[in-house]
Amino acid sequence: MANEYHYDEAGNMAAYFVITFLALVLTPLTFSLIPSRSRTANQPTPCECGPCIAQRKRTRGSRLHLPGKKMTFVIAGWSAFAYLSWKVAGAKMDNQVYNPFEILGITPGLSEKEIKSHFKKLSKLYHPDKVKVSVNETVEIIQNRFVDLTKAYKSLTDPVIRENLEKYGNPDGRQELTMGIALPAWIIAGRNNIWVLGVYAILVGGVLPALVGRWWFGNRQKTKDGIQALSAAAFFQNLTEESTEADVVRVLASAYTFETFAASKESTAALEVEVRSAIGDAAWAGIAGEDARRRRAMVLISAYLLRIDVGQRLAKEQSALLLQTPLLLSAMLTISQSRNWLTPTLAIMRLHAFFAQALPPAPSPRHPLAQLPDIKISEFAANDSNYGALVEKLEEQSDGRVVDVRKALDQWGRVEIVDATFRVIGERIITPSSIVYLVVKLRVTPPNAEPATEEELDADETKRAMRAAEEREMTFLNSRKDAEDLLPGQTFSGGAHAPFWPGTRKPNWWLILADDKSNRVVVPPLKISEVPFRRTGNSTDFRAYKIQFQAPQTTGLLTWRVYVVSDSFVGEEVKRDIVMKIDDVSALTADEQGDEDEISDPDEDTIAGQMAAMRGGSVKKSADEESDEESSTDDDESSGSSSDSDSD
Repeated sequence: MANEYHYDEAGNMAAYFVITFLALVLTPLTFSLIPSRSRTANQPTPCECGPCIAQRKRTRGSRLHLPGKKMTFVIAGWSAFAYLSWKVAGAKMDNQVYNPFEILGITPGLSEKEIKSHFKKLSKLYHPDKVKVSVNETVEIIQNRFVDLTKAYKSLTDPVIRENLEKYGNPDGRQELTMGIALPAWIIAGRNNIWVLGVYAILVGGVLPALVGRWWFGNRQKTKDGIQALSAAAFFQNLTEESTEADVVRVLASAYTFETFAASKESTAALEVEVRSAIGDAAWAGIAGEDARRRRAMVLISAYLLRIDVGQRLAKEQSALLLQTPLLLSAMLTISQSRNWLTPTLAIMRLHAFFAQALPPAPSPRHPLAQLPDIKISEFAANDSNYGALVEKLEEQSDGRVVDVRKALDQWGRVEIVDATFRVIGERIITPSSIVYLVVKLRVTPPNAEPATEEELDADETKRAMRAAEEREMTFLNSRKDAEDLLPGQTFSGGAHAPFWPGTRKPNWWLILADDKSNRVVVPPLKISEVPFRRTGNSTDFRAYKIQFQAPQTTGLLTWRVYVVSDSFVGEEVKRDIVMKIDDVSALTADEQGDEDEISDPDEDTIAGQMAAMRGGSVKKSADEESDEESSTDDDESSGSSSDSDSD
């Protein structure tokens, strides 16, 4: 049976194909653009102070007026989808098979007599002499309808045509297989060949190689962290083991020579003079350098850290540069972690908070109180972090800023280490090369929170609480999660207080185990979030986090330090010394050692046991030998007793 192919004359099939493709692509893309409004029962609202609310409104407003490439593609795609759907809905289908049964309004299987009777009834109703002309029905419509009814009647009264309709569904009998190609006929028309070939040559010979080349060379120029390879090389060369926060800023500035950003035509000469006078000529020379792009970028970033107004024209460029800094700092942090350097690792982490709060980092004096709403850097002494005294002072002066200050402090990210221990699953001590878990229990206690008193328990309740705490910790240790599930009623901050940052910011922390004496990071840091606020203050009011690592191969006493560093609040960093004692296996009890030997020693009658015996290792004896030895011992004892009786 030969196949017959035909092209889509009206273009409807091509439209159906494009509509299907657009629906498959646009549907998930549209859902990805919808902001998530789902809020878990544990999550409260973000910071509700006046400056933070105003900043969120500005951020949302800029997003609505400046749609990105993704949003533009979605809007254009749905517009094309709507137009093609409208076009197809009004198109006339010309591929319907002639069906006289449908025209006469009867079902197959009626006799010829019944068909004639039905046609007579229709003739009385729709004969041109019987139907009056109206606004909706002209003479042509009436005549054409009666002609269709007559043709259908004659088709069904013809035995051959009726048999073909009932057997094959077509008045012409069995049909060859036909396939439609979803291409309009004008594409293959001879008069359009030159244009079609031209477009094909441009797409295949020009556009496609350009896109592939751009993707290939673009990926080669960037690292897996998403920054330019030359920027990563500058970080690798300039970052040292003793780099402080000021050094990290200089290293960060070197990246803007290579990173791409959309620079406006607005001059920054006057702004540079103001920034330079605030920073100092010596410090500015080390940051800015000679490259024009680097100088421009650091003028805008330094103005942000100094809280200098750059004007509306430069604000957009400044925001784009600031939103690049977390990516650059993360890439620099990866380089520092790969070398296990503690000092630069802490400096990079702390620098995230300075950018979040728009405060100049070291060597400038720190002003933690300036993080609060509408508080100026010049109002208080450097390094003053007494938030409670500030609130009291504002209340005494009836200062209206105290309302927003209290709201900001309600969401403040001051972390408290409830406990930090080393644990080994199934063991009471830590042995060399064992798998160890650092378990740190944290909670957030805002500076203005009321003191919490721990509930007093009697002896029985204390024992039950200790058993419940042990079960809770073992359940967490045996899970594969780095963070314990939140308990019912626990809440965490939905957004950090950051009124200057050009975007929403969620508070996070880094959990680090370090050796201060050798300036080394012991274990790669763990970035954590959703630390719950303190509720009761008792020993069960926390969320646990864990880091897994392998203990050293030698015994001894190791004094390390646990750091918890915030990426959103300056000065909110806690640390605690922790001791790891590594004991020899001999410190285990006989039962603990026996269980371990029984598991580790192979059977004597296995291949592994024979090889271990040849090497002089220990093996487990088979059950038969043990029973023979026991029976022989029993025989010796019985024979010995009988000989004794004989001698008596």
